[in-house]
Amino acid sequence: MASKALVVWGSYVPHVGRGDSGIWRPGFALNWQKDSDRSCKLRCCGVSGGLFALLATKPVEDEDPALPTVELQPLVDQYENKEPRSLQKDLNSLPRPLSITDLSPSARDGSKVRVAYQGVPGAYSEAAALKAYPRCEAVPCDQFEAAFKAVELWLVDKAVLPIENSLGGSIHRNYDLLLRHRLHIVGEVQLAVNHCLLGLPGVRKEELKRVLSHPQALAQCENTLSTLGVVRESVDDTAGAAQFVAASGLRDTGAVASARAAEIYGLNILAEKIQDDPENITRFLILAREPIIPRTDRPFKTSIVFTLEEGPGVLFKALAVFALREINLTKIESRPQRKRPLRVVDDSNTGSAKYFDYLFYIDFEASMADPRAQNALGNLQEFATFLRVLGSYPMDTVL
Repeated sequence: MASKALVVWGSYVPHVGRGDSGIWRPGFALNWQKDSDRSCKLRCCGVSGGLFALLATKPVEDEDPALPTVELQPLVDQYENKEPRSLQKDLNSLPRPLSITDLSPSARDGSKVRVAYQGVPGAYSEAAALKAYPRCEAVPCDQFEAAFKAVELWLVDKAVLPIENSLGGSIHRNYDLLLRHRLHIVGEVQLAVNHCLLGLPGVRKEELKRVLSHPQALAQCENTLSTLGVVRESVDDTAGAAQFVAASGLRDTGAVASARAAEIYGLNILAEKIQDDPENITRFLILAREPIIPRTDRPFKTSIVFTLEEGPGVLFKALAVFALREINLTKIESRPQRKRPLRVVDDSNTGSAKYFDYLFYIDFEASMADPRAQNALGNLQEFATFLRVLGSYPMDTVL
């Protein structure tokens, strides 16, 4: 068995707990790191020509590769600067999304909670932020990475970012960013998604020839859009699609977005609840610089990530540490490691077999103040090569 070169970068001990054998022992370190995180690079696409000439310039990571995407903000600016339009809403009055280049320390008055989200006003992520903190100042960011950095640099207090959808599955990009950054999960938000078909005032849905939205939103409305016979074009986010339709004045172009986006950008709702499955729920994570103190007086969830040695039954043993203590697992996700994506099984042969080396993300229903959770992770630590607790936080049980 390979030796474990683990470096503790942070620890949190709720209290001294009694082990499974009945012997008192101190709590274990929550955050283990094998090596330093790698910085990520954001890619931008330039603006040349109209919207439809730019499609396929920027694929959305971890989404449907068959749908091309384009960054909308440069195009919105391009259309707004051409000539004044008689829009019902003044788009210039809306906050501009933060980008990576905007993230420099600045003075703030601290009067209210500032919460970062990815997208523009009217995005579902903004609705999740307002559900978590109804009186907060919601701060739009152009990328998930910018929202993480905004919290790290003290420009905002929290970030609310999607992690999974009941129809579209996991948001893999945010799983990777959770490991790359040092933020803690301090809560979750479950939001019911109501997709609406939006168009310019006076336009009927039968007049639409193309519809813009996020690739997952388009996939979730497959039946409705197929019935209309429209061309589907993928863009960065749902509210950005609505913003573009309002700014461009294209009467043959619609957007799939929220009812709030229609109100903000002065569009008409041509159809509501157009998703194929009415039970469409997105789960968001609330991230902060510091963890919260786990408690046992209400339902808590804990999220962890770990890696394992190669060997038969190792993953079974990892899951058994929870089953033996009657801890319910609510989520299991695996992601190939970026720093060591392939594992050589037998390096003595020239044609040795190679397999993906995985990170395992698990959510379980227990607080870190619960001795069962402490003992389960203490047991897992014995054969995990890497273990980090991403957060222990209250569950959201209200839609």
